[in-house]
Amino acid sequence: MHTHTSLLEQLQQMRINQQSVVLVHSSMKSLGEVEGGANTVLDVLEEYMKDGLLVLPTHTWANINENNPKFYVEQSPSCIGILPELFRKRHGVIRSWHPTHSVAAKGQDADWFTKGDEAFDTPCARGSAWGKLLDHQATILLIGVDLRRNTFMHGVEEWLDIPGRMTEHHEKLQTILGDGTIIEVPSRRHCGQAWSEYFWKVEDVMVKHGALVFGELGDAVVRICDTVKMTDILTEMLREDPDLFSDNEPLSQHMKQLFDN
Repeated sequence: MHTHTSLLEQLQQMRINQQSVVLVHSSMKSLGEVEGGANTVLDVLEEYMKDGLLVLPTHTWANINENNPKFYVEQSPSCIGILPELFRKRHGVIRSWHPTHSVAAKGQDADWFTKGDEAFDTPCARGSAWGKLLDHQATILLIGVDLRRNTFMHGVEEWLDIPGRMTEHHEKLQTILGDGTIIEVPSRRHCGQAWSEYFWKVEDVMVKHGALVFGELGDAVVRICDTVKMTDILTEMLREDPDLFSDNEPLSQHMKQLFDN
């Protein structure tokens, strides 16, 4: 059984900057049996990042839509797992106000990091928390999940204005604060096919160029992603081929040669 001590030792072996910004996507099940369960995992993450900023996505895109338009910052549950759902309720955690792609943060500059996402009409705008990850050269930990669950990659696509990624129309969504304040947030959504299901295609390139390395936490494989290097690689690849993630075909020979040097 994994314990607080053993998990903390594994996290320390990853040598992530403890004064930096770290965002965590996760599968609790992938860690195996943990003494104390999900709360122990969160305790470990918070302890390791006590001098930095810990961020977990608290998405609600599966539940908040034009037929159910009200996002309650303090109440609406996350649709992406137990760790984000428990984390958002913890003391000192601040949740952003975006109706479908909120994040929760604790630590250095958490208030600034989560502020203003409701001002944008897309899920991962460059000025939102997703763009702030790049500004702060953040690290993304994919614990027991792969690149298909890396929302940051959607952000890069959005910033490059890749065709076919966003709806043209806006849903009339609302963010509702704890004091009852209602904020109108007209929102576009990700659309078309499941582009992210093919994000795996670039993993080998990411590894080769140091944008992704591997670690372990409990029984889980952890993909440790460098947001700056990842953005540089994705930008070049998507400008070369905007349809890169349109199918499950391996990278073309031309694309491989582009990154062989």
